[in-house]
Amino acid sequence: MTKNASNFFDLIGDYYSFSCSRIYNAKNNLHYMNVLVLAILGIVLIGGIIYLILHLIKSSNPSEIPQKSREIQESKSVQKIVENGNLSYSEKLLQTKKGYPFESWRKAFFEYDMEQYTEENCNAAKAVFDDLIAGLIKIGEHGSEKEKLALFETAVNTLNSLDYKIDGFIETGEREDLCELIDQITIAAGLNPKNYAGGEGLADLWREW
Repeated sequence: MTKNASNFFDLIGDYYSFSCSRIYNAKNNLHYMNVLVLAILGIVLIGGIIYLILHLIKSSNPSEIPQKSREIQESKSVQKIVENGNLSYSEKLLQTKKGYPFESWRKAFFEYDMEQYTEENCNAAKAVFDDLIAGLIKIGEHGSEKEKLALFETAVNTLNSLDYKIDGFIETGEREDLCELIDQITIAAGLNPKNYAGGEGLADLWREW
């Protein structure tokens, strides 16, 4: 009887130890789970605060229009100026310089490390259009279509050479910028872009980019 009682109490003791061990482990697991949940909540909270701060900074500067949207607005503004019947031939041509995209190209150099858009390279592209506009002004409003087209051909071929020498200089976005600019200069020069290259504009007659 004493031996059986001893075995019984030993069994109870073992069960008690086992139960305590399970409870202890459960508490530890619960503790770790609580720590993990709190860590996740903390990360979410910090991310939310950062997003809110960035949103407030952006909303406090309503004048900051996305770059592409700003360029579209400037392009439409230039088109209105070019089509303004109150401006002289030379004034219309000079106004197209407001549509030059080279400043935004330079920003890509600084913001995205796009090394092809150095000041030297962008100035070379700008000079192409400065020369084109100067040439169109020189031959005058009543210059022949052939003379004007020759100037555009020279400009586009020079751009072809630049693109050949400078890797990645004229990609999709830059091509759109240049074609739009050439169309505006075409209009200012008294020509209709729709009359060339199946309606695609003068640039498409010679461009290789």
